[in-house]
Amino acid sequence: MIMSTESELITMSKIKFTKEQIEELKANPNVKHVSELGITYTNAFKMHFLEEYHTGKRVLEIFEGSGFDIKTIGVKRAKDSRDRWVSAEKRLEGIQDTRKDNPGRPRTRDLSPEENIKRLKAENEYLKQIIKFQQELARLERQVKKEQRLSRKGNSQ
Repeated sequence: MIMSTESELITMSKIKFTKEQIEELKANPNVKHVSELGITYTNAFKMHFLEEYHTGKRVLEIFEGSGFDIKTIGVKRAKDSRDRWVSAEKRLEGIQDTRKDNPGRPRTRDLSPEENIKRLKAENEYLKQIIKFQQELARLERQVKKEQRLSRKGNSQ
C-alpha cells in the first residue's frame, strides 16, 4: 500500500499487531520475541537472511520463504530489517542483538553476586579479545616493516 503524504507514512509505522498476528508470529521459529509494536528475529534467521540476500534473493522472497506473511509484517518492516542487518554485519559485534548487553543507561539496582560474576567474566573475555587483537595487529605491523626493509635491501643491491 503506497501512502500519499508524509503524515500518513508516519502513522503507518505505528500500526500495532493484533493478538492473532502476535500468536501467528510467535509460532514462527525465526521469531525470538514479538510484541504489539515489534518483532525480534533470531540470530540464525538474520544470518540466513543475509546469506540469501547476498546471493541475490529479494527481501520479500526470503521472508515469505521463512514462513512470514508479508501482509502481517509489512513490506516496510521487512525492508527496514534488511537495511539494519546489512549495516549491522559491518560492525564489530555483527548482527547480534546487543540491547540486553548494552541498555544505554546506568543500572538503578545493585547486581547480585552471580550477576556481577557473569558481568565481570564477560568483560574479562572482551578485554582478552582486545589484547589478542592488539597483539596480532602489532605482529602484522612488524611483519610488514620487515618485508619493507627486505624489499629495500633487495632493490639497492
